[in-house]
Amino acid sequence: MNMPNKLTLLRVILAPIFMVFFLFENFYMRLIGLGLFVIAALTDMADGYYARKFGIITGFGKFMDPLADKVLVSSALVSFIALGFVSAIPVMLIIGREFFITGLRLLAAYRGVVIPPSWPAKVKTFLQMVVVGVVMAYICLLTTFTHYQSDALHLLEFDYRLYFNYLLWFTAAWTVWTGIDYVIKYTYLIKTALK
Repeated sequence: MNMPNKLTLLRVILAPIFMVFFLFENFYMRLIGLGLFVIAALTDMADGYYARKFGIITGFGKFMDPLADKVLVSSALVSFIALGFVSAIPVMLIIGREFFITGLRLLAAYRGVVIPPSWPAKVKTFLQMVVVGVVMAYICLLTTFTHYQSDALHLLEFDYRLYFNYLLWFTAAWTVWTGIDYVIKYTYLIKTALK
């Protein structure tokens, strides 16, 4: 168990813990949740840095690193649903696609085939990070302004759910499209699995 893999596993462990803290309607608990999310996100950069610098690339790391990212993003999106900031359907589409394609990657690896990330999939990851970042920033600002009874609170009084859902639906559509693209390209793997 090398350092990059330990950092990847730490990200998986931190995801549900972050979620528990972030769901509390309490300024300090939410602050801890935000801190845990930031730490988890930093482990993503750190494990990549260690793996490249020391040439530590393993099959476990290739599989678990993107899976850990999916678990972290999914935890954040589910938290947003629970708090009432976004709709459930686009989030379920995103999570469903992510874990379906993870299964396809597992099947491909079993068959000795490596599925590299396509450029639309890289854009998909960027869009998901933007959604998570924007919604989380809004929630944290709202919590902070409310806690300190700031006069700036009125700046956050708009139909945030409408705008968040526009952004989320666009991201979900792009995410599903990238999933369909993978399925079309690797249909033969699915066919062999169903035989």
